[in-house]
Amino acid sequence: MNDTQPANDPIVPGDLHYTGRPGFMDETLTSAGEVKPEWVYLMDALRAMGPELFAHRTDKARRILRDDGATYNIYNDLAKPARTWDLDLVPFLIRSEDWVEIESGLLERSELFNLLYKDIYGPRNLIRQGVIPPEALFAHSGFLRACQGIDTGSGQSLVMHSVDLVRGPGGRPCVLTDRIQSPSGSGYALENRTVMSRVLPSLFRDSHVHRLAGYFQSLRRTLVSLSPQQDNPRIVVLTPGSHNETYFEHAYIANYLGFHLVQSGDLIVKNGYVWMKSLDGLSRVDVIMRRVDDSYCDPVELRGDSYLGVPSLLEVIRAGRVAIANPLGVGILENPVFLKYLPAISQSLLGRDLRMASVDTYWCFDSEDMEYIQDNLTSLVIKNIDRNSRELSVAVNELEPKAVEQLRKKLQQNPVSYVAQPLLNATRQPTFVDGELQPRPSILRTFAVASEGSYSVLPGGLTRVGAEDNSFLIASQMGAKSKDTWVIASEPERVISNQDGDDVPAREADLISLPSRVVENMFWMGRYAERAEASLRILRTVFMLLNGEEPLSDRCKRILLQAVTEITVTQPGFVDASDEMIQSPEEELLLVVKDGDRVGSVRSTLNAMLFCADESKELLSSDTLRVINDIRDALNELDTALSGGLSSAPEEALDPLVTALMALSGLAKESMVRDFGWRFMDTGRRLERSLQTTTLVKNLLTPEVSASEQSVLISAMLLSLEALISYRRRYRAKLGVQSSLDLVLLDTSNPRSLLYQLETLKEHIGALPKPSDLRHELTAEERAILEAETSLKLTFLTDLSSREEGRRKELEESLDRIANLLECLSNFISDKFFDHREVSQQLVKGAWGDS
Repeated sequence: MNDTQPANDPIVPGDLHYTGRPGFMDETLTSAGEVKPEWVYLMDALRAMGPELFAHRTDKARRILRDDGATYNIYNDLAKPARTWDLDLVPFLIRSEDWVEIESGLLERSELFNLLYKDIYGPRNLIRQGVIPPEALFAHSGFLRACQGIDTGSGQSLVMHSVDLVRGPGGRPCVLTDRIQSPSGSGYALENRTVMSRVLPSLFRDSHVHRLAGYFQSLRRTLVSLSPQQDNPRIVVLTPGSHNETYFEHAYIANYLGFHLVQSGDLIVKNGYVWMKSLDGLSRVDVIMRRVDDSYCDPVELRGDSYLGVPSLLEVIRAGRVAIANPLGVGILENPVFLKYLPAISQSLLGRDLRMASVDTYWCFDSEDMEYIQDNLTSLVIKNIDRNSRELSVAVNELEPKAVEQLRKKLQQNPVSYVAQPLLNATRQPTFVDGELQPRPSILRTFAVASEGSYSVLPGGLTRVGAEDNSFLIASQMGAKSKDTWVIASEPERVISNQDGDDVPAREADLISLPSRVVENMFWMGRYAERAEASLRILRTVFMLLNGEEPLSDRCKRILLQAVTEITVTQPGFVDASDEMIQSPEEELLLVVKDGDRVGSVRSTLNAMLFCADESKELLSSDTLRVINDIRDALNELDTALSGGLSSAPEEALDPLVTALMALSGLAKESMVRDFGWRFMDTGRRLERSLQTTTLVKNLLTPEVSASEQSVLISAMLLSLEALISYRRRYRAKLGVQSSLDLVLLDTSNPRSLLYQLETLKEHIGALPKPSDLRHELTAEERAILEAETSLKLTFLTDLSSREEGRRKELEESLDRIANLLECLSNFISDKFFDHREVSQQLVKGAWGDS
């Protein structure tokens, strides 16, 4: 070993003997520069694997994460906010002996914070006894006066607790922050573990890693135990929605635990209870696992401008008719000022010092602390005590002298809002970067959940490493990578399933108790997918004909281009367009494909479909998510594929999107369980295909044209409906109107015919929930589809194909009548199954309502 080697030299798999000077990677090496015993097997495995194979495994992990839909939303990246979760395949190893210290410290800390919460919203003895100053409580927006006096019970009111850990100056674990409102990361830790066990199965198996399933099993049991009634309680996970940074985790945990994922619009307070709006009406909710911050949970009593909460939720909580985890008001526990007083709080509430230390914290409001801060400002980190302020922590040593003086003044002007902490050097982890191992600063977030008598701790957690070796802020929003955290057992551990001992049969009502928002998104996902496919098919047909060997007449060209506008609903477009625009349609056609700001364009429609897919992610299989991501990737590459314009076969650029949409359709048909989610998605698909078929046939077959032009238009219609080959194989003659109408309208052996769609819609609608008082009477939606089906079946093809004054008026009127009935059907379905309540707001804003 060469002590003069620079500290930032990389460690390359296959060359682990020259590891740099002592302390190069604090977690990996001893003070003598030797690899620690618990790391030897892993490092030997990496050396044997070599950089090329390891890079291949990294690519495989990235594909799995992408296919699983594992994303993290970056708020300041408007171009591409949803990024695939970034996992480094070199795990963070912790010996069982070291983990015992972390586990016991976190258990004790969770117990202490549970007691602190009870005191803050109960007797407030800590303030009465002078253990903490009242400003620590009342100057922080996390203290919710509306929660004062809520019964916290005798057990663990604090259900979930997480901490961010680093190694302190003495090498022992040290708590940087406590995350309590809705601690995120456990779902990503579980996803990391799943990926690692697939990508490095032998290494994972032979390392005897403690399993994670026991933690989630405890979480499920605890949430069930919170229910006011124990007869098969209904538990939901409340999410802010798909734009939230950790939305993937919300859906992932809801699926893993078997709970409904809901948003504020899915819940309503009525008759003193919380209800979920579902297909079969209102379903009572017993427990809410929330991923929404405290003050946003009730727009009536807390934050009046919130659209993320449930109006009057606090009223139901006070009555004890719904349980919520974590309880409202715990945001005050995240105030870093408490870290300063935690030793005294522990002595008062537990009667002993804490096992696990917290980072030294100085409060500007304290005169002695303020003096220390002013004297040592350049060696400190300044934090706002309130996370809602959105102020980032500031490492003062990175500021210019002028900025330092401005910071001094700000602290003096508002001392109660700021704390200072020493700048800790986070321990370095070996991280695979640019084909080699490099040191990166790391931070570990681990989790505790209330269990019988105490808490259970997730063995390991979510390790994050900085984007650069000198990264100060280690946060996913700042580009940090993640690692799986392996607590190494001394012997193989018994495999625990999240289902062990929890075999509770579902209620029959639960089979249709899907949130109405979810099935609405499934319905529109089907519609948007079919709308995009129809748009792509007519565009592809038009591109092929415009670039074909046979020139199109001006009349044919105008009719085809107008059909593009009508099908994509991008008016005015080619409707009543000038002759010049018809002769040079390239600009408008390309905009119809790729202009995301234009309603009806292919990109706009597919973006709407992707949004619906994200909003109903918990109902989609991994294969479906993989195809969804294929569509997203193809959409991102669309501009490049179309860069050559009409002169470079643009129809080929559309093929990947058509293929991916066909794959989505095939998965839905062959792989999805025939539940109500699937039924609504297929209903949307069939309804939209029916409307697109009527629009296409009307635009191409009703105008007055010559016989040769008619053949071109029939060919375009059959090609767009994927029926041209079938027609030629069946009729082996020139293209005729009557025979083509038979194939695309009435032939139920053709799965794209209009009658096939109507009959399938009739079947779906007949299977939807029906009011008990309508045993035999048809519902409005059943009447609409029956009338549309009957109208089509009673038509005569000779009448439809005949002309009157140059146009096929009978065909046009028949198609308009069916389209109107289908639009009515869509409205009936929306009004009956997708109705959402109006948003409630505060009538009078209180002192805490404006926070």
